[in-house]
Amino acid sequence: MTEKDQGSTPSRQRKRFPGISSRAYEHPADRSALVALRKLSGFDTAFKALSGLLPERSLRLLYLSDSVRVSDAQFSHLNDMLRDACYILDLEKVPPMYVTQDPKPNAMCIGLDEPIIVLTTGLVELLDEEEMRAVVGHEVGHALSGHSVYRTVLLFLTSLALKVAWIPLGTVAVTAIVTALREWFRKSELSADRAGLLVGQDVQASMRGLMKIAGGNHLHEMNVDAFLAQADEYEKAGDLRDSVLKILNVLPRSHPFTAVRAAELKKWSENRDFQRIMDGHYPKRSEDKDTSVTDSFRESAGHYADTVRTSKDPLMKLVGDIAGGAGDLAGDLGGRLRNRFSGGQPGGKAGGGSATGDGGTTGEGKSGGTTGDGQSEG
Repeated sequence: MTEKDQGSTPSRQRKRFPGISSRAYEHPADRSALVALRKLSGFDTAFKALSGLLPERSLRLLYLSDSVRVSDAQFSHLNDMLRDACYILDLEKVPPMYVTQDPKPNAMCIGLDEPIIVLTTGLVELLDEEEMRAVVGHEVGHALSGHSVYRTVLLFLTSLALKVAWIPLGTVAVTAIVTALREWFRKSELSADRAGLLVGQDVQASMRGLMKIAGGNHLHEMNVDAFLAQADEYEKAGDLRDSVLKILNVLPRSHPFTAVRAAELKKWSENRDFQRIMDGHYPKRSEDKDTSVTDSFRESAGHYADTVRTSKDPLMKLVGDIAGGAGDLAGDLGGRLRNRFSGGQPGGKAGGGSATGDGGTTGEGKSGGTTGDGQSEG
């Protein structure tokens, strides 16, 4: 897509990311799921062939007949934002976008064959130009990641699973599936928030937009720093009972809480990964096929482990302390077992044979790698 194709130029110069892969901005948990799905060659294509089973055509006709399609003739400023967002993220085909009458601020990206973006009038009337630019970038990020396809796929599979819930333990299994899906949905929203920041390239506008979605169009009565402080208070406040209530509150939601989204986006904007993207160093779409599923899952697991370790939430701190204590216990038991099976005693001499200096024995049969207090470092 060339600049000429974009029509009007953006209000200020923004960096563009040619060939960028959605992996650049995806949350680790979102990325690992998507990498695995993309490796299932032909899976989404086969599912699209079954799209006649789904009301996608009906939805398209509904929006075409009962909403306003964004174009040069209608909501032209939104059309400029949409084309600009697609240009920045290098999305070749600009998805259709509609504005529908609904006082509740909302936006979504849906569809199997090709995604469509829907904005509500409540959202259009609430946000200023830069805030709206971040929202449009958010939805274009969903389209680039393929969230519209994979969300529909998984929702369909969930619906199918509900039909066999009469099978013994079927309800338990379905609940587990739905819970896992919602967890992925929430992480995919964090991914799209990052895409919105890459498009808008104005972290304050992104923060304001999320704050307005939470508190309405009273910007003179609100403060971004105070809003972010709410998220910090939410994370660390209370005791274990509050931690359980937080989990119960978020389980039925498809989106993270708005203050939490703002805090997560602010944290990412200060991360070196974001700066590397802005400097032009990011994974390319052409490399997606070579992405390792194992590495993606390992990164996702590492993220969750890091979240538990650094969390201020009472329950997460308890889990981290228990895990740390179990690790220390395992290390201590491991050391004792190694000493026993190697024929040695803590602080004593081991049996013959040679080893490296990492806690084994030297060729002279002396205990190696010991500290000053006689304990083996092995």
